[in-house]
Amino acid sequence: MNILICPDSFKDSLEAIEVSKAIERGIRSVNKEYTIERVPLADGGEGSLDVLINNANGKYKKVKVKDPLLREIDAFYGIIDETAVIEMARAAGLDLLTIDERNPMITSTYGVGQLLKDALDQGIRKFIIAIGGSATNDCGVGLAKALGVKFLDELGNSIEATGRGLSSLYEIDDRDIDQRILASEIKVMCDVNNPLHGKNGAANVYGRQKGANDEMVKVLDDNLRHFSKIVEKKYKKDISKVPGSGAAGGLGAGLMVFLKGELVSGFSTISDILDLEERIKSSDLIITGEGKIDSQSLNGKVVIEVSKIAKKYEKPVIAFVGSYEGDLSSFHGKGLTSVFSILHNPISLGEALDKNRTKASLSNLSEETMRLYQGTRR
Repeated sequence: MNILICPDSFKDSLEAIEVSKAIERGIRSVNKEYTIERVPLADGGEGSLDVLINNANGKYKKVKVKDPLLREIDAFYGIIDETAVIEMARAAGLDLLTIDERNPMITSTYGVGQLLKDALDQGIRKFIIAIGGSATNDCGVGLAKALGVKFLDELGNSIEATGRGLSSLYEIDDRDIDQRILASEIKVMCDVNNPLHGKNGAANVYGRQKGANDEMVKVLDDNLRHFSKIVEKKYKKDISKVPGSGAAGGLGAGLMVFLKGELVSGFSTISDILDLEERIKSSDLIITGEGKIDSQSLNGKVVIEVSKIAKKYEKPVIAFVGSYEGDLSSFHGKGLTSVFSILHNPISLGEALDKNRTKASLSNLSEETMRLYQGTRR
Protein backbone atom coordinates (compact mmCIF):
# COMPACT_ATOMS: atom_id res chain seq x y z
CA MET A 1 0.00 0.00 0.00
CA ASN A 2 1.22 3.50 -0.85
CA ILE A 3 0.72 6.05 1.93
CA LEU A 4 1.29 9.77 1.51
CA ILE A 5 1.94 11.76 4.70
CA CYS A 6 1.44 15.46 4.01
CA PRO A 7 0.68 17.51 7.16
CA ASP A 8 1.03 21.16 8.04
CA SER A 9 2.89 22.15 11.20
CA PHE A 10 1.30 21.97 14.65
CA LYS A 11 1.68 25.67 15.46
CA ASP A 12 3.88 26.47 18.48
CA SER A 13 4.69 22.77 18.89
CA LEU A 14 6.07 20.85 15.89
CA GLU A 15 7.23 21.77 12.40
CA ALA A 16 5.58 19.90 9.54
CA ILE A 17 8.63 17.72 8.92
CA GLU A 18 8.62 16.58 12.57
CA VAL A 19 4.88 15.88 12.38
CA SER A 20 5.33 13.72 9.30
CA LYS A 21 8.18 11.74 10.87
CA ALA A 22 6.17 11.08 14.03
CA ILE A 23 3.23 9.81 11.96
CA GLU A 24 5.51 7.53 9.94
CA ARG A 25 6.93 5.98 13.11
CA GLY A 26 3.45 4.97 14.21
CA ILE A 27 2.64 3.43 10.83
CA ARG A 28 5.93 1.53 10.67
CA SER A 29 5.22 -0.04 14.04
CA VAL A 30 2.17 -1.68 12.46
CA ASN A 31 3.55 -2.61 9.05
CA LYS A 32 7.10 -2.07 7.81
CA GLU A 33 6.21 -3.08 4.26
CA TYR A 34 4.08 -0.08 3.38
CA THR A 35 5.51 2.37 0.86
CA ILE A 36 5.48 5.73 2.66
CA GLU A 37 6.24 9.14 1.19
CA ARG A 38 6.57 12.17 3.46
CA VAL A 39 5.74 15.55 1.94
CA PRO A 40 5.50 18.17 4.73
CA LEU A 41 3.32 21.10 3.68
CA ALA A 42 2.53 24.72 4.51
CA ASP A 43 -0.11 27.18 3.37
CA GLY A 44 2.11 30.17 2.70
CA GLY A 45 2.69 31.22 6.31
CA GLU A 46 5.42 30.28 8.77
CA GLY A 47 7.23 27.09 7.86
CA SER A 48 6.86 27.61 4.11
CA LEU A 49 10.57 28.23 3.63
CA ASP A 50 11.66 24.96 5.26
CA VAL A 51 8.95 22.99 3.45
CA LEU A 52 10.04 24.27 0.04
CA ILE A 53 13.78 24.04 0.63
CA ASN A 54 13.62 20.53 2.09
CA ASN A 55 11.29 19.18 -0.59
CA ALA A 56 12.64 20.97 -3.66
CA ASN A 57 16.41 20.56 -3.16
CA GLY A 58 16.97 24.21 -2.39
CA LYS A 59 19.64 25.89 -0.29
CA TYR A 60 19.66 28.47 2.48
CA LYS A 61 21.39 31.86 2.43
CA LYS A 62 22.23 33.58 5.72
CA VAL A 63 22.04 37.37 5.97
CA LYS A 64 22.46 39.89 8.78
CA VAL A 65 19.26 41.96 8.97
CA LYS A 66 17.21 44.03 11.38
CA ASP A 67 14.56 42.24 13.44
CA PRO A 68 11.09 43.78 14.09
CA LEU A 69 12.63 46.10 16.70
CA LEU A 70 15.58 46.93 14.40
CA ARG A 71 18.12 44.85 16.30
CA GLU A 72 20.69 43.01 14.21
CA ILE A 73 20.07 39.27 13.80
CA ASP A 74 21.00 36.44 11.45
CA ALA A 75 18.14 35.49 9.14
CA PHE A 76 17.79 33.07 6.26
CA TYR A 77 16.09 32.95 2.90
CA GLY A 78 16.09 30.13 0.39
CA ILE A 79 17.15 29.67 -3.21
CA ILE A 80 15.48 27.10 -5.45
CA ASP A 81 17.01 27.09 -8.93
CA GLU A 82 16.84 30.81 -9.84
CA THR A 83 14.05 31.75 -7.40
CA ALA A 84 14.45 33.24 -3.92
CA VAL A 85 12.00 32.10 -1.25
CA ILE A 86 11.56 34.80 1.39
CA GLU A 87 9.66 34.01 4.57
CA MET A 88 8.88 37.37 6.15
CA ALA A 89 8.64 35.83 9.61
CA ARG A 90 12.38 35.11 9.50
CA ALA A 91 13.08 38.85 9.74
CA ALA A 92 9.83 40.36 11.07
CA GLY A 93 8.01 37.47 12.72
CA LEU A 94 6.19 37.35 16.01
CA ASP A 95 8.36 34.47 17.20
CA LEU A 96 11.42 36.75 17.15
CA LEU A 97 9.99 38.72 20.08
CA THR A 98 9.26 37.88 23.68
CA ILE A 99 5.70 38.35 24.92
CA ASP A 100 6.68 41.64 26.59
CA GLU A 101 8.32 42.96 23.41
CA ARG A 102 5.30 42.46 21.15
CA ASN A 103 3.85 45.79 20.06
CA PRO A 104 2.72 46.38 16.45
CA MET A 105 2.87 50.14 17.01
CA ILE A 106 6.69 50.04 16.97
CA THR A 107 7.66 47.00 14.87
CA SER A 108 8.94 47.17 11.29
CA THR A 109 9.37 45.02 8.18
CA TYR A 110 12.70 46.67 7.36
CA GLY A 111 14.60 43.39 7.71
CA VAL A 112 12.43 41.72 5.08
CA GLY A 113 13.51 44.38 2.61
CA GLN A 114 17.11 43.59 3.49
CA LEU A 115 16.54 39.93 2.62
CA LEU A 116 15.13 40.97 -0.76
CA LYS A 117 18.06 43.29 -1.39
CA ASP A 118 20.57 40.54 -0.68
CA ALA A 119 18.81 38.23 -3.13
CA LEU A 120 18.89 40.97 -5.76
CA ASP A 121 22.64 41.27 -5.17
CA GLN A 122 22.91 37.53 -5.95
CA GLY A 123 21.39 38.20 -9.37
CA ILE A 124 17.97 36.77 -8.49
CA ARG A 125 14.92 38.25 -10.23
CA LYS A 126 12.23 35.76 -9.26
CA PHE A 127 10.76 35.80 -5.76
CA ILE A 128 8.24 33.86 -3.73
CA ILE A 129 7.40 35.72 -0.52
CA ALA A 130 5.54 34.02 2.33
CA ILE A 131 3.88 36.62 4.54
CA GLY A 132 2.39 34.78 7.52
CA GLY A 133 3.34 35.13 11.18
CA SER A 134 4.18 38.82 11.23
CA ALA A 135 4.85 40.95 14.29
CA THR A 136 4.17 44.10 12.29
CA ASN A 137 1.43 46.47 11.17
CA ASP A 138 3.42 48.86 8.98
CA CYS A 139 1.95 48.10 5.51
CA GLY A 140 5.43 47.14 4.34
CA VAL A 141 6.83 50.67 4.62
CA GLY A 142 9.86 49.26 6.43
CA LEU A 143 10.49 46.77 3.64
CA ALA A 144 10.07 49.44 0.97
CA LYS A 145 12.34 51.83 2.87
CA ALA A 146 15.11 49.22 2.79
CA LEU A 147 14.73 49.20 -1.00
CA GLY A 148 14.98 52.96 -1.38
CA VAL A 149 11.43 54.29 -1.04
CA LYS A 150 11.07 57.45 1.08
CA PHE A 151 8.08 58.02 3.35
CA LEU A 152 7.77 61.65 4.35
CA ASP A 153 5.70 63.75 6.72
CA GLU A 154 4.19 67.15 5.87
CA LEU A 155 7.52 68.87 6.54
CA GLY A 156 9.45 66.52 4.25
CA ASN A 157 11.03 64.54 7.08
CA SER A 158 11.24 60.74 7.10
CA ILE A 159 8.53 59.08 9.16
CA GLU A 160 9.07 56.19 11.50
CA ALA A 161 8.69 53.00 9.42
CA THR A 162 6.26 51.40 11.88
CA GLY A 163 2.55 51.01 12.46
CA ARG A 164 2.64 54.14 14.63
CA GLY A 165 4.62 56.11 12.07
CA LEU A 166 1.94 55.73 9.39
CA SER A 167 -0.12 58.43 11.10
CA SER A 168 2.43 61.04 9.96
CA LEU A 169 2.61 59.88 6.36
CA TYR A 170 2.02 62.70 3.88
CA GLU A 171 4.03 61.77 0.80
CA ILE A 172 5.53 58.65 -0.79
CA ASP A 173 8.66 59.26 -2.87
CA ASP A 174 9.56 56.13 -4.82
CA ARG A 175 11.99 57.68 -7.30
CA ASP A 176 14.99 56.01 -5.68
CA ILE A 177 13.52 52.51 -5.36
CA ASP A 178 15.93 49.76 -6.37
CA GLN A 179 15.00 49.34 -10.03
CA ARG A 180 16.07 45.70 -9.97
CA ILE A 181 13.04 44.81 -7.82
CA LEU A 182 10.69 46.42 -10.34
CA ALA A 183 12.21 44.22 -13.04
CA SER A 184 11.53 41.12 -10.94
CA GLU A 185 8.70 38.61 -10.83
CA ILE A 186 7.18 38.57 -7.35
CA LYS A 187 4.59 36.12 -6.10
CA VAL A 188 3.23 36.78 -2.62
CA MET A 189 1.94 33.68 -0.84
CA CYS A 190 -1.00 34.73 1.27
CA ASP A 191 -3.15 32.43 3.41
CA VAL A 192 -5.80 34.96 4.51
CA ASN A 193 -8.31 37.14 2.66
CA ASN A 194 -8.56 40.12 5.01
CA PRO A 195 -8.95 43.64 3.60
CA LEU A 196 -6.51 46.30 4.76
CA HIS A 197 -8.66 48.07 7.37
CA GLY A 198 -12.07 47.97 9.00
CA LYS A 199 -13.81 45.30 11.05
CA ASN A 200 -12.07 42.45 9.22
CA GLY A 201 -8.87 44.35 8.56
CA ALA A 202 -5.30 43.74 9.67
CA ALA A 203 -5.43 45.61 12.98
CA ASN A 204 -8.86 44.48 14.20
CA VAL A 205 -8.36 40.82 13.40
CA TYR A 206 -4.68 40.31 14.17
CA GLY A 207 -3.50 43.32 16.18
CA ARG A 208 -4.19 41.86 19.61
CA GLN A 209 -2.25 38.68 19.02
CA LYS A 210 0.70 40.90 18.09
CA GLY A 211 0.53 42.69 21.43
CA ALA A 212 -1.89 45.57 20.80
CA ASN A 213 -4.55 46.60 23.31
CA ASP A 214 -7.95 47.94 22.24
CA GLU A 215 -6.73 51.54 22.10
CA MET A 216 -3.75 50.56 19.95
CA VAL A 217 -5.97 48.57 17.60
CA LYS A 218 -8.09 51.67 16.94
CA VAL A 219 -5.00 53.78 16.24
CA LEU A 220 -3.51 51.13 13.98
CA ASP A 221 -6.75 50.75 12.03
CA ASP A 222 -6.98 54.51 11.57
CA ASN A 223 -3.38 54.53 10.35
CA LEU A 224 -4.08 51.76 7.84
CA ARG A 225 -7.01 53.76 6.50
CA HIS A 226 -4.82 56.85 6.27
CA PHE A 227 -2.13 54.88 4.41
CA SER A 228 -4.67 53.61 1.87
CA LYS A 229 -5.81 57.18 1.17
CA ILE A 230 -2.24 58.35 0.55
CA VAL A 231 -1.69 55.37 -1.75
CA GLU A 232 -4.92 56.03 -3.64
CA LYS A 233 -3.96 59.67 -4.10
CA LYS A 234 -0.51 58.84 -5.50
CA TYR A 235 -1.16 55.67 -7.47
CA LYS A 236 -4.82 56.19 -8.37
CA LYS A 237 -5.82 52.80 -7.01
CA ASP A 238 -7.74 51.65 -3.96
CA ILE A 239 -6.00 48.56 -2.61
CA SER A 240 -7.74 48.60 0.77
CA LYS A 241 -10.48 46.13 -0.16
CA VAL A 242 -8.36 43.71 -2.17
CA PRO A 243 -8.56 40.29 -0.44
CA GLY A 244 -5.23 39.70 1.26
CA SER A 245 -4.22 43.37 1.40
CA GLY A 246 -4.51 43.14 5.18
CA ALA A 247 -2.26 40.08 5.44
CA ALA A 248 0.80 40.43 7.68
CA GLY A 249 -0.21 43.83 9.03
CA GLY A 250 -0.83 45.27 5.59
CA LEU A 251 2.32 43.84 4.02
CA GLY A 252 0.08 42.31 1.36
CA ALA A 253 -0.96 45.81 0.34
CA GLY A 254 2.59 47.16 0.47
CA LEU A 255 3.96 44.42 -1.75
CA MET A 256 1.25 45.03 -4.32
CA VAL A 257 1.81 48.79 -4.33
CA PHE A 258 5.58 49.15 -4.08
CA LEU A 259 6.87 45.94 -5.67
CA LYS A 260 3.98 45.15 -8.05
CA GLY A 261 3.68 41.78 -6.33
CA GLU A 262 0.95 39.31 -7.22
CA LEU A 263 -1.02 37.81 -4.33
CA VAL A 264 -1.36 34.06 -4.84
CA SER A 265 -2.67 31.12 -2.83
CA GLY A 266 0.09 29.86 -0.58
CA PHE A 267 -1.11 26.29 -0.65
CA SER A 268 -1.55 26.23 -4.43
CA THR A 269 1.91 27.65 -5.01
CA ILE A 270 3.59 25.15 -2.70
CA SER A 271 1.55 22.18 -3.96
CA ASP A 272 2.44 23.03 -7.57
CA ILE A 273 6.15 23.22 -6.78
CA LEU A 274 5.97 19.88 -4.93
CA ASP A 275 3.76 18.21 -7.57
CA LEU A 276 1.36 17.31 -4.77
CA GLU A 277 -1.63 16.42 -6.95
CA GLU A 278 0.30 13.72 -8.80
CA ARG A 279 1.55 12.32 -5.50
CA ILE A 280 -1.99 12.18 -4.12
CA LYS A 281 -3.24 10.56 -7.32
CA SER A 282 -0.69 7.73 -7.01
CA SER A 283 -1.35 7.06 -3.30
CA ASP A 284 -3.78 4.63 -1.68
CA LEU A 285 -4.16 6.57 1.57
CA ILE A 286 -3.43 10.19 2.47
CA ILE A 287 -2.68 11.29 6.02
CA THR A 288 -2.60 15.03 6.72
CA GLY A 289 -3.06 17.24 9.77
CA GLU A 290 -2.44 20.49 11.58
CA GLY A 291 -2.65 21.91 15.08
CA LYS A 292 -6.29 22.94 14.88
CA ILE A 293 -9.11 22.88 12.38
CA ASP A 294 -12.16 25.12 12.56
CA SER A 295 -14.29 27.20 10.21
CA GLN A 296 -11.22 29.20 9.10
CA SER A 297 -9.61 25.99 7.84
CA LEU A 298 -12.10 25.96 4.97
CA ASN A 299 -10.32 29.00 3.49
CA GLY A 300 -7.16 27.65 1.92
CA LYS A 301 -5.70 25.70 4.85
CA VAL A 302 -3.71 22.52 4.28
CA VAL A 303 -6.14 19.87 5.55
CA ILE A 304 -9.08 21.01 3.46
CA GLU A 305 -7.03 21.70 0.32
CA VAL A 306 -5.41 18.26 0.47
CA SER A 307 -8.88 16.77 0.91
CA LYS A 308 -10.23 18.61 -2.14
CA ILE A 309 -7.49 17.17 -4.35
CA ALA A 310 -7.95 13.67 -2.90
CA LYS A 311 -11.70 13.85 -3.54
CA LYS A 312 -11.03 14.24 -7.28
CA TYR A 313 -9.35 10.84 -7.28
CA GLU A 314 -11.59 9.19 -4.66
CA LYS A 315 -8.72 8.73 -2.22
CA PRO A 316 -9.35 8.39 1.54
CA VAL A 317 -7.95 11.18 3.72
CA ILE A 318 -7.30 10.97 7.47
CA ALA A 319 -6.43 14.09 9.45
CA PHE A 320 -4.63 14.13 12.79
CA VAL A 321 -5.12 17.39 14.69
CA GLY A 322 -4.44 18.89 18.07
CA SER A 323 -8.07 20.00 18.35
CA TYR A 324 -11.10 20.77 16.24
CA GLU A 325 -14.15 22.99 16.56
CA GLY A 326 -17.54 23.07 14.92
CA ASP A 327 -19.48 20.74 12.69
CA LEU A 328 -17.15 18.39 10.83
CA SER A 329 -19.74 17.60 8.15
CA SER A 330 -18.54 20.57 6.09
CA PHE A 331 -15.05 19.01 6.07
CA HIS A 332 -16.38 15.59 5.13
CA GLY A 333 -18.21 17.18 2.23
CA LYS A 334 -14.90 18.52 0.90
CA GLY A 335 -13.33 15.06 0.83
CA LEU A 336 -11.97 14.56 4.35
CA THR A 337 -12.76 10.99 5.41
CA SER A 338 -12.16 11.30 9.15
CA VAL A 339 -10.55 13.49 11.83
CA PHE A 340 -8.79 12.33 14.99
CA SER A 341 -7.47 14.48 17.82
CA ILE A 342 -4.19 13.60 19.51
CA LEU A 343 -5.60 14.83 22.84
CA HIS A 344 -7.38 12.15 24.83
CA ASN A 345 -7.46 13.58 28.35
CA PRO A 346 -7.62 17.07 29.95
CA ILE A 347 -4.20 18.76 30.04
CA SER A 348 -2.87 22.32 30.20
CA LEU A 349 -2.00 24.31 27.08
CA GLY A 350 1.67 24.11 28.01
CA GLU A 351 1.46 20.33 28.18
CA ALA A 352 -0.46 20.18 24.92
CA LEU A 353 2.26 22.15 23.12
CA ASP A 354 5.15 20.11 24.53
CA LYS A 355 7.12 18.80 21.55
CA ASN A 356 7.92 15.38 22.96
CA ARG A 357 4.34 14.82 24.08
CA THR A 358 3.04 15.85 20.64
CA LYS A 359 5.47 13.52 18.85
CA ALA A 360 4.49 10.59 21.07
CA SER A 361 0.79 11.33 20.74
CA LEU A 362 1.02 11.51 16.94
CA SER A 363 2.93 8.23 16.75
CA ASN A 364 0.50 6.48 19.10
CA LEU A 365 -2.55 7.81 17.25
CA SER A 366 -1.19 6.86 13.83
CA GLU A 367 -0.39 3.37 15.10
CA GLU A 368 -3.89 2.82 16.47
CA THR A 369 -5.49 4.33 13.37
CA MET A 370 -3.49 2.07 11.06
CA ARG A 371 -4.37 -0.98 13.15
CA LEU A 372 -8.03 -0.14 12.59
CA TYR A 373 -7.51 0.70 8.91
CA GLN A 374 -5.54 -2.48 8.29
CA GLY A 375 -8.15 -4.55 10.10
CA THR A 376 -10.99 -3.25 7.92
CA ARG A 377 -9.12 -4.22 4.74
CA ARG A 378 -8.72 -7.91 5.58
